[in-house]
Amino acid sequence: MMIDPRLEKLAKNLVNYSCSVKKGEKVWIDASGIGYEFPAILAREVYRAGGYPFVYQTDPRVKREIMMGADESYWEILRDRDKAFMEQMDAYIGIRGGQNNFELSDVPVKNTQQYSSIYAEAVHHNIRVKKTKWVILRYPTEGMSQLSKTSTERFEDFYFNVCNLDYQKMSNAMDALVDLMNRTDKVRIVAKDTDITFSIKDIPSVKCDGKHNIPDGEVYTAPVRDSVNGVITYNVGSIEHGILFENVRLEFKDGKIIKATANFTDKINEIFDTDEGARYIGEFSLGLNPYIENPMGDILFDEKIAGSIHFTPGACYEDAYNGNKSAVHWDLVQVHTEKYGGGEIWFDGTLVRKNGLFVIDELKYLNPEYLK
Repeated sequence: MMIDPRLEKLAKNLVNYSCSVKKGEKVWIDASGIGYEFPAILAREVYRAGGYPFVYQTDPRVKREIMMGADESYWEILRDRDKAFMEQMDAYIGIRGGQNNFELSDVPVKNTQQYSSIYAEAVHHNIRVKKTKWVILRYPTEGMSQLSKTSTERFEDFYFNVCNLDYQKMSNAMDALVDLMNRTDKVRIVAKDTDITFSIKDIPSVKCDGKHNIPDGEVYTAPVRDSVNGVITYNVGSIEHGILFENVRLEFKDGKIIKATANFTDKINEIFDTDEGARYIGEFSLGLNPYIENPMGDILFDEKIAGSIHFTPGACYEDAYNGNKSAVHWDLVQVHTEKYGGGEIWFDGTLVRKNGLFVIDELKYLNPEYLK
């Protein structure tokens, strides 16, 4: 078959850089909503690295039908099957495509909560994330082109610029930010309808440099669980459970979301009532990908927007552990570039980023003009 050289480069990066597949390692290639071509290229690349590819393909429309009818017993059976399989894997490559980001919009909230708490937490949060080398990838489709409001050809050019950038160069530049965040106690974020403070003292900072998500480009940590106070209003819409939430406003007291409003206030509070941890923050992250400038309704892109943050209700990561556990992990994004109203980030009383650009010398190489 004729192979787009950009896809070959992407496959090589996923197998050899993101997952560092070695001889004899087993790789679960989990593809949803795309054709056979890219999974086939990935399988070939895994074999070249000496590994064993295990390819599973499905479609968001199939997932919808399953989720509409599934009950607790169903998810328990599937959980036990896939836990046993995931335990055998050394690496996991998840490819997410499809033409309609709202495919799951009419699945009842109860059903999605059961999927998250019974299946996803056990298989993905507890095994894949903790025990394998893993990477999740969005795949370019005409549906994604529509979300970005561009032609398919222009979107594909954008996509491969974003996904095939020099992640090693970015990784090197991230070291200074990781070091600074590891020395920081108090953080303050000021933006339109936002003034929020919290501590990140003694919680590790982690760079995302193409090892777990493609596209990538962020440095994350977590707030001390009970330290968050103030208000944040997110200026990027977010699709969760197949619903587009906009104008999300969260009010915190001693770490807990005490008031949440949005265009669907009842539904957003149903999500935050999934469990106790859903009303606490599990991640604070700075977006750094120089090629992503505008939101497009896909979180793997939107959370990497240069000059953005995401402040995430729900579960924390093991490597930036603040003790918060939940079946929810919802990345909500706020962009600080001038186009989106500006914003400031302060570390221990020092302004470190203003209107999306780092303003101290040690971090200037993370600004887009240096990373492109």
